[in-house]
Order: sequence, then C-alpha cells, then structure tokens
Amino acid sequence: MTDLAPLTTAKVGGPARTFVEATTEAEIIDAVRTADAVGDPLLILAGGSNLIIADDGFDGTVVRLASTGYEVNDDNATCGGVMVKAQAGQPWDALVEYTVLHAFSGLEALAGIPGSTGATPVQNVGAYGSDVSQTLATVRTWDRETNTVKSFTNYELQFGYRDSLLKRTTVNGSPRYVVLTVEFQLALGRMSAPVRYAELAREVGVEIGERAYATDVRRAVLKLRGAKGMVLDPEDRDTFSTGSFFTNPIVDAATAATLPENAPRYPTADAGQVKLSAAWLIDQAGFGKGFGLADDAGFAAAGGRASLSTKHTLAVTNRGNASATDLLAVAALVADGVEHRFGIRLHPEPLLIGCSL
Repeated sequence: MTDLAPLTTAKVGGPARTFVEATTEAEIIDAVRTADAVGDPLLILAGGSNLIIADDGFDGTVVRLASTGYEVNDDNATCGGVMVKAQAGQPWDALVEYTVLHAFSGLEALAGIPGSTGATPVQNVGAYGSDVSQTLATVRTWDRETNTVKSFTNYELQFGYRDSLLKRTTVNGSPRYVVLTVEFQLALGRMSAPVRYAELAREVGVEIGERAYATDVRRAVLKLRGAKGMVLDPEDRDTFSTGSFFTNPIVDAATAATLPENAPRYPTADAGQVKLSAAWLIDQAGFGKGFGLADDAGFAAAGGRASLSTKHTLAVTNRGNASATDLLAVAALVADGVEHRFGIRLHPEPLLIGCSL
C-alpha cells in the first residue's frame, strides 16, 4: 500500500489500498474506468494541497494525476489574446510564472498557490481579488456516469465563491467529472489585470482598479503570501497545511449587522449578502496565531503537534508529527469557538477524505 501523507502539503493521512499514477490523459481515463468497473471507491489526487486524508487512509483506488505540460494557441492573438491549455497535473504556480514571463496577463494575482492546474476550476481557486473564473475558457473532463469525454464552458461550470459544478458533483473526493485539461483565455501585454485587492494595491503602489506590471504583481503576491506562510517552503512548518482551512463566510446583511463596526465586510455579487473575514472572526474569538494542540494533548496558546500558523490564523499546520486527527481537532475547536462567539459557522475549504470536523 502507498502512504499518502508525503503526497499532500499537510503531510498527514494513511495509505491507499490501490494507488495508480497516471501521466497521460489516456492513463487517467483507463485508471478511472478500471476502478469504476469493479465498484472501487475512487479518490483523485494531484498536488495534494487541498485535502485532509484520514489517518486510516483510503480503502479504495487513488489515482494521482501526473499529466503535465501546456500549450499556447496564439492564432488570434491580435484580437482575443491567447489560449493556454494545461494538463490537469501541471503544477499551478509554474504555469502562472510561464504566463507572466511571456506577457500573458490575467493569472498573476494567483501566483504561489500550491497544487495542480486541474484542481483550480473545482474550487474556483482565488486570491487577492482574482479567481480562475475570470480567465477560464473551457475544462475538458471524463464523465464517469456516461463514460464519455465532456467539455464545459465557463458559464456551464456555474462558478461561485470557492465553488463550481465540479465541486458540487464531487462526493468525499470522488468526482463525477475528472478534469483532464484546463484552458484559459489571457490578454496580451505586460500590464496586469486590474488590481482589485487593497493590500495588493498598496504593495505595488497603485489604486484599486488600476493596473501594474504583471511581473511586479506576481512578485508582490509571492511576498505577501510568503509572509503569511502560504508559499510552500520545506524549511517553514507554517507552510505544512492546506492553505486557508476555512472559507470566508457569506451571510445576510442582518447577520453582518450583529458584528462590531470594525469587523471587515466585503460586497458580493448577490444583493443582500455580505462576505466576512474568517481570519478576523477566528482572532476575535480568541484563537491567535500559533494556537494549537500541545504535546500533552491539551490545547495551548502556542505550539504543539498541530496549530494555527504562527503567521496567519486561517491555516491549520502540521508542526512536525501531527496526524489528521490532530489537525481536525484544532480546526473543530476554532469553528466551535467562532460559532459560540458570533453565531456564525465556519466551513472547511479543503476536502475531508474519510473524516470530518
């Protein structure tokens, strides 16, 4: 059996009963069809940055997407920009770096996010006011229900905040639609997309809505993410996590009005809905940076086997010898504490495989 912990960024999780590494589209489809033909539970794994696997492991087939590479179609570059199609297993940040260095604009604010390209449309991955739905053109998938290849347009994916049709049709890490390739439509030019996030705008010295050089935006994002322990670094235990463990809650205006005036509030696309800061709620509920599970299995203000990042309260980190149970214990205590203090339940962003809060 293959140990899955080393294949995840949180470095937790037990073994897979059956493990297949697929390096081509044909191998991905074949591995999935083989598992489905015998009724084996199926888990799709790529960069391992957005899931917590139970300590008991996965009693089924794990297919690791190791298909890499990308191609650029610039036949209509003068009017519609360029199309960049990437394989599902392509490391995401390497793709972002390539696009920025070749003066393709649109992905620069998503630099430094760990994981694979194929995972980005599932979660509608985003950061610093940008998300993949703003540039994604099509996703090519294997539909396990019909045993056919199916492509989706941006509209058909029904994107929402950290959500998509792909995510809503995934159960315990087992998707109906297995992503094969992802295609983006990017503008030509060395200037970034409009900077939409105040912290990033300050870092690059522009007003919100203005543009900056895409290379400067990418550099600033990597700096900001690095300061929060959100760029993978084998020497930094704060990066041994799934990134942001909780999504920012979206609540109605009446619920938002119950919070103190200084609570951050952000507009949403839906009238009457307000997005809150999960990090602010966690901190104000009494869980500071570094709060965690002490070695004696009690909770402590700082340190231990598992803890909130010492740089950012949204990440639950493995300090060296934590189990999945340890990480979830910290996350559950935080979620319960926020709900008790503010009446708002935080929801996990990563997939929880064989476990729950």
